[in-house]
Amino acid sequence: MDTHQPTHPATHTDGASELSDTALPDREVCYRALQARDTRFDGVFFTGVKSTGIYCRPVCTVKTPRASSCTFFPNAAAAEAAGFRPCLRCRPELAPYALQQNLAYAVWRRIAAGALNHGDVEALAGEVGLSSRQLRRVLLQHFGVTPVELAQTQRLLFAKKLLQETNLPMTELAYAAGFGSLRRFNALFDERYGMAPSAVRRAEPQDGHSAGALVLRLAYRPPFNWSELLSYLAGRGIPGVEAVDAEAQTYMRSVALGEARGWLRVRHVAAKQQLELEVAPVLAPQLMPLLSRVRMQFDLDANPAVIEAHLRHDPLLARQIRKVPGLRVPGAFDVFELAVRAILGQQVSVAGATTLSGRMAMRFGAAADAPFAAVTHYFPTAQVLAGAEVADIAQIGMPGTRAQTIRNIAQFAVDGGLELRAGLSLQQAVEQLRTVRGIGEWTAQYVALRALRFPDAFPAGDLGLQKAAADVDGQRLTEKQLLDRVAAWSPWRGYGALLLWTSLSHKDRK
Repeated sequence: MDTHQPTHPATHTDGASELSDTALPDREVCYRALQARDTRFDGVFFTGVKSTGIYCRPVCTVKTPRASSCTFFPNAAAAEAAGFRPCLRCRPELAPYALQQNLAYAVWRRIAAGALNHGDVEALAGEVGLSSRQLRRVLLQHFGVTPVELAQTQRLLFAKKLLQETNLPMTELAYAAGFGSLRRFNALFDERYGMAPSAVRRAEPQDGHSAGALVLRLAYRPPFNWSELLSYLAGRGIPGVEAVDAEAQTYMRSVALGEARGWLRVRHVAAKQQLELEVAPVLAPQLMPLLSRVRMQFDLDANPAVIEAHLRHDPLLARQIRKVPGLRVPGAFDVFELAVRAILGQQVSVAGATTLSGRMAMRFGAAADAPFAAVTHYFPTAQVLAGAEVADIAQIGMPGTRAQTIRNIAQFAVDGGLELRAGLSLQQAVEQLRTVRGIGEWTAQYVALRALRFPDAFPAGDLGLQKAAADVDGQRLTEKQLLDRVAAWSPWRGYGALLLWTSLSHKDRK
């Protein structure tokens, strides 16, 4: 995450100005949001109710408690550390994260994806370039809990999610949530929540889904422009690896995580402000990292109220926001996959790059077994492409120099180059990507935006962006002129880029 970009709170008078991405809102703001069940604050804070010992999301439908009974926390781990247990009605584990652009939240994201399930604090600290003592201090300062306490809360909430949404056997569920044994899971669940895990089991019927599939739900802060996001992914998906069903409004893809191989399908449940994720049962051991990737791919932790209120100060973006509110930055399920897709898009059309990516999957990827006719292959691994001959890669229809760049990025990935240190700035990430021969500023910024999730990344060399931001005479801006033009959009320039790209696609549909 970029630690050098300032956060600009919203300044409109519709209530969005009270949101903050850097700290817990003050008590009065929190209580007003609780009374209004304001979805914009979902995940921004949690309410501990002293009379019941339960903590809730601000959107909980229970009767609003008296202000004197409420204690507000910036995250679920802090609420549990204070002795509160999660509400069974609003389910805090569903809440979107209130992610900030700093080291602490970058570490939190890793822990939420299971970084401490099979490793220790020392190893995690080494990965982020800190000592274990420094790591502990960083998390205590930002969240009020230690790394172990944060990991325990994430595991328990994830287990609670699986208990309420799946029919996984208890032993499999415990391991999927990161516990080393069923006995340890049962003991900690009872100690923290005062009940046995079986007491909260309430998996819903799985009618209408693939046989045996695990079905999970992921919440977001509305609005969410699902149709625009799907349209973007449909035009840039890798044939055979991922697909969009325009009629059913669903996204599907093959999945390779560790040794596990399977598939997933995502659909929008607008009435519940959730995405429904259908997953192959064989992927159960990888559910924590898988859900973390899906959250990032579909930008579920974005806070539209903050982002759009800031960008509306530019009349060009204000017009587009009115047309497509709730626009998200479509991410990537896999960083290496997106990096290769970006290289294939150098100096060719979007359609041309899509065709090439499909050929690459067919030529170098393994066959996939998925219940969707359009999903036939897994994307080739970095090891496979690093070991391929440049001439063989070029045979799918590209110059030898670009084929060499594909091989270069593959070797870079094999060597760990795409595993960026937590807390790295946007500039540092771009510089690291540009050490790969054949990757320039445009490619590095595009990968940083979609795969590495830097919200301020902006590929100013993109001809489409230069065209969409044309001056009053319709003259396409130069790269330097465009960077000057969008400077005020920081730290959300990436969302501005999506708004510009969307404006072009709308013109093309006319």
